[in-house]
Amino acid sequence: MTSPIRTERHDEILVIISDNAPVNALSAAVRQGLEAAIKEGVADASIEAMVIRCDGRTFFAGADITEFTKPPVDPLLPALVDMIEASDKPVVAAIHGTALGGGCEVALASHYRIAVPSAKLGTPEVKLGLLPGAGGTQRLPRIAGVKLALELTAKGDPISAQKAHDAGLVDKLAGEGSLEADAIAFAREVKAVRPIPRASEKVAQADPAAVEAFKKENARRFRGFEAPLANIACVEKATDGSSYADGSAFERQEFMKLMMGVQSAAQRHIFFAERQASKIDDVPADTQLREIKRVGVIGAGTMGGGISMNFLSAGIPVTIVEMQAEALERGAGTIRKNYEATAAKGRMKPEQVEAAMGALTPTLNFDDLAECDLIIEAVYENMDVKKEIFTKLDKLAKPGAILASNTSYLDIDEIAAVTSRPGDVVGMHFFSPANVMKLLEVVRGAKTAPDVLATVMALAKKIKKVAVVAGVTYGFIGNRMLMPRQVEATKLLLEG
Repeated sequence: MTSPIRTERHDEILVIISDNAPVNALSAAVRQGLEAAIKEGVADASIEAMVIRCDGRTFFAGADITEFTKPPVDPLLPALVDMIEASDKPVVAAIHGTALGGGCEVALASHYRIAVPSAKLGTPEVKLGLLPGAGGTQRLPRIAGVKLALELTAKGDPISAQKAHDAGLVDKLAGEGSLEADAIAFAREVKAVRPIPRASEKVAQADPAAVEAFKKENARRFRGFEAPLANIACVEKATDGSSYADGSAFERQEFMKLMMGVQSAAQRHIFFAERQASKIDDVPADTQLREIKRVGVIGAGTMGGGISMNFLSAGIPVTIVEMQAEALERGAGTIRKNYEATAAKGRMKPEQVEAAMGALTPTLNFDDLAECDLIIEAVYENMDVKKEIFTKLDKLAKPGAILASNTSYLDIDEIAAVTSRPGDVVGMHFFSPANVMKLLEVVRGAKTAPDVLATVMALAKKIKKVAVVAGVTYGFIGNRMLMPRQVEATKLLLEG
């Protein structure tokens, strides 16, 4: 089998390139290729420095987690990154896309890091109930300090290349279109610098006040979860005067505890289940998607407003329609109020609020939906009302527009039957509050076209929803499970 790793020589610089689509996961073959390439560079007297970069859309976006339940294959990631760091010739990590998990640990073990401004770096293992197990919890505080190490490991959210650069995690920013050239030039700048900067040889400064403040600030978020506390303990270990070797041993011990625990098993199950839910057996992955440039929403109430916010936040313009001016004004006002509340918490900038509101077109004119590529009906649960709306949409909407209903119980096929284009009709059942809840039931009618289904599933990912395909049945999935419980609970209440 051809190795996913190749090398290219640029005079005295060896460029090591990974091509392991789609996200350059650090599979056994990739690790073996990297090991061989580093050995090649170290052994060749004509090579003075090395650059590690990736083809495709991203730097190494993490470990190959499908290997977690398989027998280990050498070199394991901890040994590989230690070997990279031990190189007696400078190694530069050239980052684009995302350097996540094991990919971030490869970058941390490299002696220098250069990234394009659009890149992101992070250690999201905590979201799988784990921690960075290849020295990440020990190298991060040594390079970027305790505060950032805690944020990255215990919360798991990636940061921008600019923030990483400001913190010293990235040494240099490259041009968006010139990463390789800039990385080679950077390697030439540092090829003779001695001593070679190795993260494991740095000293991490303790900051007990920052640790306590972080624990207090995130107490509610971390309550009941083992992994965040294990990540925090590992970062603290890096700053308590322990050697890097002792800290790594502690990290490995904590990693194995989490790996063998029930919480991580459950979180990994959820991760794989969500990925599997996005795949539809009889719809090819390369199905041509319909272009969605503008979304129409019918109804500016709680659901309609929340649905609109999902698209506005993703930069997709929305036309929202109501019958009464008062309801329209109230709905638009609620959307603004929600955005301003988010901004007040520091999760949005004022200009982002204005950009979102600027993409919203409130109207009382139903005909304004004519240019929308996706129209979502979000009125109350009444079949006659929904049929009336879809009859109008059938005449009004442009050819190829997707017509969706937010119904939580009603028959999508019956709704589709009043149109001359049942293939364009689909259910998009958001859960309340729609701008917060992650689940989206995509209801596939008997005649829903494959490209309509594929488009809606892809769009769900863009608006950060977890989409699940449901068949046409009363209550679909969520409410079909909810109703029996509600019925029995009501009986108990009535029986005193």
